[in-house]
This record gives sequence, C-alpha cells and structure tokens, in this order.
Amino acid sequence: MDPTEKDWQWEGHKIRYTCAGDEGPAMILVHGFGGNADHWRKNVPVLAKRGRVFAIDLLGYGYSDKPNPMGKPQNSIYNFENWARQLNAFIEEIVGEPAFIMCNSVGGVAGLQAAVDAPATCRGVVLINPSLRGLHITKQPDIIKPFVAILQKTLRTTDIGQKFFKNVARAETVKNILKEAYGNPEAVTDELVECILKPGLQPGAAEVFLDFISYSGGPLPEELLPKMPKEVPVRIVWGQADPWEPVKDGRAYGEFESVDRFIELPGVGHCPMDEAPELINPLLMEFVEDYRGVTPGCA
Repeated sequence: MDPTEKDWQWEGHKIRYTCAGDEGPAMILVHGFGGNADHWRKNVPVLAKRGRVFAIDLLGYGYSDKPNPMGKPQNSIYNFENWARQLNAFIEEIVGEPAFIMCNSVGGVAGLQAAVDAPATCRGVVLINPSLRGLHITKQPDIIKPFVAILQKTLRTTDIGQKFFKNVARAETVKNILKEAYGNPEAVTDELVECILKPGLQPGAAEVFLDFISYSGGPLPEELLPKMPKEVPVRIVWGQADPWEPVKDGRAYGEFESVDRFIELPGVGHCPMDEAPELINPLLMEFVEDYRGVTPGCA
C-alpha cells in the first residue's frame, strides 16, 4: 500500500506527513535528528496492513516549515516540548483518536514528552534506539562545560557554523555518517542518502541544525519514563551495533516500571526501522496487538 503525502497547518506552519491505511489502530512514526518521514518508507506500507499509519516531519525537519530560530532565544522553537505539542495537536486534529507513538533517536524524547503531556491521546510508546542526550548539561563533566558552551555559541552565531553545515550537507559526508551509524554499511544506499540530504538542503535547514546542536537543556528519557501514566506502556527496541547510543548504556532504561520489554537486535545500528525493517515491522505490529484492546482508543 503506497503512502500518500499530505500537508497540515499547525500554528501557522506547514507540516508534511505521509499516511497509509484506512482502518484499525492509529500509529504515529517519529524520526530522529536530521531525519524525516521518508526514513520510515520501509515501514509505512507494511504497518498499514494492520492499521492507520502516519509518518510526520517534525517542525524544522524534512519538508515541514523551518522558521528561523536565530532571532529568537536559543532553543525556544526547536525543543522537545514544542515537538510534543505538535504531535499531540496532530493526533487531535488529523488522526482523530488515541494513537501509538513509535519513535527513533531524539524523536523518542519528543514521543515520551507527548505521552506525559497528553496521556489520554497516547495508547503506547515504542522507543527505537532513543537518544540518551549525552551532551545534556547535566551529563557534561564540569571541566568541559564552558568549552562546550563556547563551541555551541560559536557554531550557532558565526560563519564557522554555516561552513560546518555545508561540509556536513554533502552526499559523501551524509553517506559516511550513516555508514558509521548502521550496523550493516551496505544498507546505506544512494536512495537513503537522497532521502536524508534533499530536504536538508532546503532554505532554513542550516539554522535549524545549528540551533539544535546547541540544545543542552530540556527533558531526558530518565526524567520522562517515571512520569509515564500506568495506562501508557513503553517498549524499547535497541540495535546492539549502535555506536552513538550504546546498548550497554540503554539497558538500564529497561528497568523503569513503565517499560514492559527491552528488546535487543544483534548486528543492527542506530536506525533499525530502515536498516532492518524485517525485524522492526513485526515488533511494532506485535506491540499494537498486545495493547490495542487494553489502552484507550478504538479496538
């Protein structure tokens, strides 16, 4: 089932999403840093056989609008609280019923925040290699905090940051970054590189990138998981070959009361939904089947 691409207006901004499926439980797919709805292109058609599926571009990413953050206080636009508001508004206005939220990387923090803020609209959350936010201010050693702050300010406010972004936003660089993140480098195709790079070359993308890499505040997964309502289950899936978010650091998150299972995928990297859809798609459908009749929303 081929997905349909649509736009939605949220707080004066155009938000792009793809969708497929006519009936059944609703699922929202949320990408990570630098990603977009197309990172879920191998999942949407399969999941649509079991329900209504929506893959969304967060504000600032993909083909959604990219309001300029540079005239605003740092991280006042691109933060997890705002993205959570976007997800909850999307569920209310477009989906029209409580939904399962399924997220990768930093999208996992946005998904958790959305569930904490509006538990009545969330039937459950799946975290796929969620970001543990290692550069969060509380996780930086005191000795390096001043240097990190200076570097972030320099990148965000000077031409050095623009030059840095231009170097990153090249096909060769994107391919190398993805090959580092994936357990199987052969899964990094030219098609994938284009899916990630093309929207990243749109006007405003550099400013979004530079604003977000200066984001050292905001919520952490370990702060949000204890706040999850009992009626909203969380399941964590982790690629063991992830070099950015090591599974050895992630296992402790499986001990939170809100997490029902912690599943490890041998040989898979940071983006299992794209690298190993044959593994992820059945796990996502299993989660839906486990809770479709238990949590709020249509059976």
